[in-house]
This record gives sequence, C-alpha cells and structure tokens, in this order.
Amino acid sequence: MKSLQISPARWCQAWAAAALSLSMAHAAHAAPIAVPGTEGLSLIANGGEVFATFEGNSGGYTALLYLGSSATELFNNHATASGTVVSLGSFAAGTELVFRMHVSNTGDDFYSGPADRNIDLSAHARAQANWQPGVTLVSFEDLRGIPEGIYAYNDMSFSLKGVSVSAVPEPTGMTLALVGLMGVAGRMGKRRTQKG
Repeated sequence: MKSLQISPARWCQAWAAAALSLSMAHAAHAAPIAVPGTEGLSLIANGGEVFATFEGNSGGYTALLYLGSSATELFNNHATASGTVVSLGSFAAGTELVFRMHVSNTGDDFYSGPADRNIDLSAHARAQANWQPGVTLVSFEDLRGIPEGIYAYNDMSFSLKGVSVSAVPEPTGMTLALVGLMGVAGRMGKRRTQKG
C-alpha cells in the first residue's frame, strides 16, 4: 500500500487556501459599524412607522435583538439574512425606542441608549444618525467587563428609518443652580404667605 505524502509547499498552499476561504466567508458576514463618538445616544421616533433592516455582524457569540422587553425576536445575528427588513410599528413623535440585545452564550442583556442601563455601566450600542440619508445605523457590542475604548461594536448592526438620535441631557451646573434658586424662592414665598 502506497502512503500519501504531501510536500511542505503543497501543505502551505492548501493551508493558505483554507485560511483565505475562511476569511472571505467571515468578511461576507461583516457589517458596517457606527462611528466612534456615537456611544450611548438615544433613539427617538420621528412619528409614524419605524422600519429596521439587519445589516450583519462579525461577532462570534450568538445575539438576539428585541425591542424593549418584548419577547418577539427581531434579528438573530447568525441566522438572519443581511437586508432583512422588519416593521417595528408606529410610534408617537418623541418616543424613545430602547433595543435589547440578548447574548445567548453568556446570558447577558445589553441595551441601547445611556451606559447606566447596562450591568457594567458601559454603553453597548452606537447610534449614527444619517448613516445614509434619513437612516440611522445602530451597532451593538456583546462583551462586558473590558476597558472602555476596546469595544468593537461589531456584534450586531441594523439600520432604522423613522428615528432620530439624541443625547440624554445631563444636568449642567447652571441647571442645578437654577433649580436650587427656584427651591429657595419657593420656600421664601411660602414663609411670606404663612406670616401674612
């Protein structure tokens, strides 16, 4: 019986071809990623019907996307075909849409919007307004507990029509001072009313 021998050069060629094939397959699932600096922004309905389109992923874990606490799965990052469009329904103008990404491998849930919604107090979604005309791109990160700035936000990307992006306003020093002055003025007015 003759043994099958492969020369080192042939072995390297076969290995390179397999690696190229795997990287091309992975690239086919790669998705656009929202730009840095858009972490933690809120998604606000413009008023009317909202449509979501799955744009893809390049993450290793399986992640499922939901709207808020709904049990209806919108997208599965490994099973949904890129380009799949879903109507989310109609919403009044100004309604915040909060998306929840459930990571099957770890059991973690991550939310769009401000960082304090997430267990690790990190923003797990980017929201890039006008990624295309009138379209917002949302990109999620499925890992937790790693230093800020290392997240890739490549684990699920989808686009939205019918929403705007807004930062949740943080109280400024001036706002806090104004609220304090209003409280003092209110108490002084109450004292005058009691004396008179």
